[in-house]
Amino acid sequence: MRHCIRLLPVVAFFCILAATPAQVIHGRDGIKLPPPPQAAAVPVKDQYFGTTVVDNYRWLENANGDETKAFVDQENAYTELYLKQAHMRSQIADDLDALEHVSSWTEPIQRGSDLFFEKTLAGEDQASIYVRPGWAEKDKRLIDPAQFSRDPNTSVDLADVSRDGTLVAYQVREDETTVRVYNMKTGKTLQDELPSAVYYTVNFTPDGSGLIYARTNERGSLVFQHVLGTRNSQDKLIFGNEFRGEKLGPLDLIEAGITDDYRYLVLEIDRGIPAKRVDIVYRDLTKPDSFFNILIWGVDSRFAAAWYKGAWYVKTDYKSPNGRIMKADPGVMPDAWNTVVPEGPNAIDSFSIVGGKIYVKRLKDVQTVITAYTLDGKPAGDVSFDGIGSASNVSGRASDRYGFFTFESFIVPPTIYRLDTQSGKRDVFAQPKVPFDSSQYELKQVFYTSKDGTRVPMFIAGKKGLKQDGTVRLLMTGYGGFQVGMVPEWKPAWAWWIEQGGWFALPNLRGGDEYGEHWHEQAMFEKKQNVFDDWFAAAQYLIDNKYTSPEHFAIRGRSNGGLLMGASITQRPDLFSAVWCGYPLLDMLRYQKFEQGSHWVTEYGSAEKQSQFQYLVKYSPYQNVKPGVKYPAVFFWTGASDTRVDPLHARKMTALLQADSTSGRPILLHYSLVGGHSEGVSVQQEIQDDTDELTFLWTETGQAPAQK
Repeated sequence: MRHCIRLLPVVAFFCILAATPAQVIHGRDGIKLPPPPQAAAVPVKDQYFGTTVVDNYRWLENANGDETKAFVDQENAYTELYLKQAHMRSQIADDLDALEHVSSWTEPIQRGSDLFFEKTLAGEDQASIYVRPGWAEKDKRLIDPAQFSRDPNTSVDLADVSRDGTLVAYQVREDETTVRVYNMKTGKTLQDELPSAVYYTVNFTPDGSGLIYARTNERGSLVFQHVLGTRNSQDKLIFGNEFRGEKLGPLDLIEAGITDDYRYLVLEIDRGIPAKRVDIVYRDLTKPDSFFNILIWGVDSRFAAAWYKGAWYVKTDYKSPNGRIMKADPGVMPDAWNTVVPEGPNAIDSFSIVGGKIYVKRLKDVQTVITAYTLDGKPAGDVSFDGIGSASNVSGRASDRYGFFTFESFIVPPTIYRLDTQSGKRDVFAQPKVPFDSSQYELKQVFYTSKDGTRVPMFIAGKKGLKQDGTVRLLMTGYGGFQVGMVPEWKPAWAWWIEQGGWFALPNLRGGDEYGEHWHEQAMFEKKQNVFDDWFAAAQYLIDNKYTSPEHFAIRGRSNGGLLMGASITQRPDLFSAVWCGYPLLDMLRYQKFEQGSHWVTEYGSAEKQSQFQYLVKYSPYQNVKPGVKYPAVFFWTGASDTRVDPLHARKMTALLQADSTSGRPILLHYSLVGGHSEGVSVQQEIQDDTDELTFLWTETGQAPAQK
């Protein structure tokens, strides 16, 4: 029997099913739920090159519709009904409070002897901006977001410090981001405030009289100069729209920087996301109203530049997929440049010039290796690390003696080191006091074979001596796209998982940059299925080697990783028991129409092209849910203010999966009415979010109830 509750205007309504025993939703650990508040199917038919595709929940794309708002409210209430029954929830929150409410730091920016950085004290919800006036001096708080906002999710980010160290530019993230300037001499923030926008870079001019900033709008990226003390309407556009007859569009993203000697303004134009081509132009700031000159333009390769002692040093994958460092001659083809650090078997991740040395960071089977070189390319020593993990490259200015880097792993909280570039000696700048005994845990790396024979690495962490008999819970995460390499990093939520006696795994799927551009290209466009195959092979390896079994297997991923979760649900529902799917891309036939989706056609393709529709429709999760399939327990997670991935994906997929799954397992939606892609949220909000995610994943990987 079906009882329909009609909502506000008539377009859609929810049908509450009579709770007969067969229709009760069973979570693990004794949780019971009534049937979910299923949304009515209102079919819309689309034609793609002779193929008809039906979308039953197109109406849920309208975020402002009364029906959609009612759907969200009912789904949130349904999810809370689940969470209130979960026995572990309060204990997880207490445990995470201890792991997350600890002091933390960012790597500092050095001006003279002063060190500027962000720091969050234990018990605080947001970072403040500090200065340490000398290595051995006490930290002084400069900007505290709690002093000007009651919203605990308002955060500040250090953007730049003027050449003389007297002015500090910082970004304030509330609903959107603004830019402000703090005066060290007066102890006050100036009246200047750049308006709400997406800012890629903010830099002081050499004399500190203004700001040069790159921001984006519907036309793409534009670079402006703001003179302090003047109105924003008087800001001067100094680059954008077109250059030497070539128009720039919304997919051409610009970052601006100023060389360490403050001579040149350097603009890096990324063509596409991720960029297949990077152009670099520069302007001499010592010559007023000078024109931009070309360092490299129109070459379908990637470039990143640094200027030091009258020469340009450039990292590029031009005719070198694993990258090399070259000494560049502006305006001529790279074939005429001199190679300083040649391409090798391990991909170059990044480079920097600090203390007159070139520091090159590589990934050797996804483990960080940093080697120093002289300016003419002679090896000058390695930066050492303690055990398996990941490190940032050495940061600092070319003329500074000291640089900074961070080392961390799944079982080692991040420690920031100061490196003496002359002696190679390192000292601890900042180290959090986390109640986690790293010596009790192990991190190892294994290799497995994917479907097409590709060798894929994977990290596995757990307690020393943890058994492998198939009964242990295991949490696996992944990404696989956009050149984003996945390395061992510290996350309190993952530390909690292994503290409880679970395994944690991270496979390095194709699509990242772990093995250079070739690794990325094997997961683009029609090759996207390689990512999913790598993922399923990782799961099978873990099951075959008895780390876990399908009923104890949890997976999680967000954004592009949310697409990976969607493919896991639809392609291999038998492999996993619980899925957390955050801020996901799921309707791959329509994603490009919403928010920043159009930026990603250079990675996925678009269903508006016939050849690309053919492969997108095969793996697009939303189009591949089938009625009558026993899907695993799923927790979709999104927020109304997500300006990257439209929340419509999670709304539609929730409704569809709740309607079609016959497993009797919970399908839940967490929908923040104010949150977005989770940047800058308070520590307390992170604890709450991590608690709910872990509550679901831990509960739904416990012992399955006996079958009657």
